[in-house]
Amino acid sequence: MDIPRQSMRSAERPVHTWLTPRRVVTYSAFVLVFYALFLAIWAYVIRYAPDTATKRPGADYAVFWSASYLMLHGAPWQAYDLPTFSRLSAALFPYFRGEGFVAWLYPPTYLLLVTPLALLPFAIGYPLFVAFGIVVFGCAAWRVSGLDATPGMLRVSAFALVAAPCVFVTAMLGQNAFLTAACAALAVYWADRRPMWAGLCIGLLSVKPQMALLFPFVLIAARAWRTIAWAALATTAFGALSVLVCGVESLRLFAASAELARSLILEHRVMFWFASPTPFAAFRLAGLPLVVAYAAHACVAAIAIAAACLVWARSRDTRVRVAVLAVATLVANPYVWHYELVWLGLAIACMLAIGWRDGWLRGEQTMIALMWALPLVEYLNAWLLLPQIGPAVTLGALLVLLRRAQSGAHSASRGGTYTP
Repeated sequence: MDIPRQSMRSAERPVHTWLTPRRVVTYSAFVLVFYALFLAIWAYVIRYAPDTATKRPGADYAVFWSASYLMLHGAPWQAYDLPTFSRLSAALFPYFRGEGFVAWLYPPTYLLLVTPLALLPFAIGYPLFVAFGIVVFGCAAWRVSGLDATPGMLRVSAFALVAAPCVFVTAMLGQNAFLTAACAALAVYWADRRPMWAGLCIGLLSVKPQMALLFPFVLIAARAWRTIAWAALATTAFGALSVLVCGVESLRLFAASAELARSLILEHRVMFWFASPTPFAAFRLAGLPLVVAYAAHACVAAIAIAAACLVWARSRDTRVRVAVLAVATLVANPYVWHYELVWLGLAIACMLAIGWRDGWLRGEQTMIALMWALPLVEYLNAWLLLPQIGPAVTLGALLVLLRRAQSGAHSASRGGTYTP
């Protein structure tokens, strides 16, 4: 009897808390200094070595802006015509002339949404687009994580948000990952409360269909039938409206561009594998044949999807659901760029809220630090060319979250559930 009791006391020994709000602010301040140095070097290279292959800030937003220009001054199909779109983009943004090609790889739903962007000059639209995305993402993360329930967290959270590597990387490129992550977070938050709003958010994710990969599985696991119905309706209506505006031909051309992205980028572009934190990219960098890499990734994806479904079926804690969905989506999806790691920001916010409120489990704080740094590592890996560590971090995070969900289930049996 004594041995089990000693083991129990050892297992329940409190975990040392080193990731405090004060240290989060300190670490954020240090990383802001690094950003300043990085941007200074970047600006120097652009000014004094303009012939280098260095991209300007907002390179991806420039693609969105070019597509908007075509929508306003040309025809929608031209966005999917590779020679036409490449020539226009190079004419509008001279630094694209050094690119092999510039392609529009998004569905008609996103082509419809970006239409107004070219109404503003690029120099104004780009910072506004980034600022809007950061605010929406920050508000969504603040709401779903429950950090608003902890006194004094507003300033800490705002400072940490601005300094987060995932925010820096996405902002530098001018990508839309802020908006997709916010839609996913709010869809989870409203899934049990307001199915119509949750379905609308899921419908908006049709601008990047691969990022909505897990929603059908987890919603079925949670038996959220009304949310599923609203999501199907919203996605169908949004798709129909985009086809009405962009034309039926846009669907065929989008399918062709998706095939182009699969063949040239996903399957055979080595530089993409260095910047893609997915099991598929790691398998390809390790030299696995294409078919074997796909099969191995499918096995890992199946495990991630099953883990997410298990958590959604057993836990009603919004924080755990959001964190698991975000991480599992990044694991299961083979086509993920470094800027999509802003989804990890949702998991980090939820895990911080849980740890600061309910106490830490072993390994959680270390895993948060690894998740926090991963976007910057993946962003710089285009130059560093280091082995792909992304899958190790995301799979480790998924394991930590599974343990937290199990711990939360035991707490729930004693009346300890929390739903923000």
